[in-house]
Order: sequence, then structure tokens, then C-alpha cells
Amino acid sequence: MKLYIVGFGCGSRQALTAEAESVLAQCELIIGYTVYADIVREWFPEKTFYTTAMKQECGRVRYALEQAHNGIPTALICSGDSTVYGMAGLALELSPDYPQVEIIPIAGVTAALSGNAVLGAPLTHDFAVISLSDLLTPIETIWNRLRCAAMGDFTIAIYNPSSKKRADYLRNACEILLAYKSPETVCGYVRNIGRSGQEHRILTLAELKDETVDMFTTVFIGNSQTKLICGKMVTPRGYRHD
Repeated sequence: MKLYIVGFGCGSRQALTAEAESVLAQCELIIGYTVYADIVREWFPEKTFYTTAMKQECGRVRYALEQAHNGIPTALICSGDSTVYGMAGLALELSPDYPQVEIIPIAGVTAALSGNAVLGAPLTHDFAVISLSDLLTPIETIWNRLRCAAMGDFTIAIYNPSSKKRADYLRNACEILLAYKSPETVCGYVRNIGRSGQEHRILTLAELKDETVDMFTTVFIGNSQTKLICGKMVTPRGYRHD
């Protein structure tokens, strides 16, 4: 009995890994958040789908575990990677209740990596990934993690930078970062990575503070060495090239 936790990338069929494609093709039942399931349904219309809304993650994962326990070849899908803000962790947390089910996470391309490629190479050196969503993490914990990443001069990839209820979170994050970083720090963002309407911009940290973004946007904050080179955001690794 196996339950596959499949990261399907950014939402483009081209960004789906060969392994993820093969697993989804083999599974009879695909389970996921409604928005994500609608994307994958276009690729596998012959499959049976079970979906739930946001904030119903525990019920969704238990249902997937139960179906796998009943012998149904099942995939639980996540955008990006299954283990980076994905459902693999929760499935493993609940797995002791289903000892006969083997949890198999299938890697996908997370937004930090796919967005990184759009902008250039901002993550060539050490980096941190931080979500500004406070649904599951206290906001003071998030702000403290930002401070620590800034003090460590990490390049930072920010997930879930803003929403209707959190319209000022990116501005607040930038104000925290400006206490440790130059206003001229090279930054960038990518919206709708790999999907229709993809757009990106490279700008300074001071400019980013006043920018309007949404939940479909991934933001990149450079470190002290990040540069704009030929229109690309680049964080040098330190190789000699003289």
C-alpha cells in the first residue's frame, strides 16, 4: 500500500518532472486542494479526482491515507515541491495511524527555483526561504526569521508575500530588511511562474517596499553581493574569472 505525495511544479505541464508524470499516470485517484486539482485535471482528465478547499488539509490527507490503505493507487498533489510547504510533512505526521501505508514523496520544482531561473541566478549562494503567511506560523516568528536571515546576509526567497487580508505584509517585511540591508539591494519578483500571464521585475529593496504583489508572486531579496548584470539578477558565488 503506497501513497504518493506529488509536487507538480509551478502549474505548467513542461515543469512537471518525468517522475511526477509517471506516478500520476499510474494512480487511479488524485487528491488535492481544489485550485491545484483543476490544473492537474486538464492533464489527466480520465482520472478520478477528490478535492477540498483551503484549511481542510488534515481531512484531505486522512482521506488520501484511507484510500491508499484500501488498496487504491492514490496520489496527493501539491504545487511546487511536495516537501517544501507541501503535504508530505503532514502525511508523514499522520502516517502512524496507517502503519501499512508507505508514504512516498515525489519531488517537484519549487517556486524559489523556477522563479530564480526567470530572474537570472539570485540563489547561486546561500539562501533562505520564508513564507509570510501567518495562518500556521505566528507573525512575530516570521519577522524574527526575516531579521535573522538579513543579519546573516542570506539571499531570501519570500513565499506568500501578500493577500487581501495581508496587504501590508510585504511592506512590513521590507521595512524590517531595510534595517540591515541597503535600500539599493537588488531584488526581484515573478508572478504566475510558468503559467499564462507570467511577469517579472527587477528593482531595489526601496522600490519593492511600495510594490503591489499577490499570492501568486514569489519575491527575491538579494544579499550584499547581488548584482544586476545584463538585465539579470545575479548573486556571485565567488569564482575567480580574471
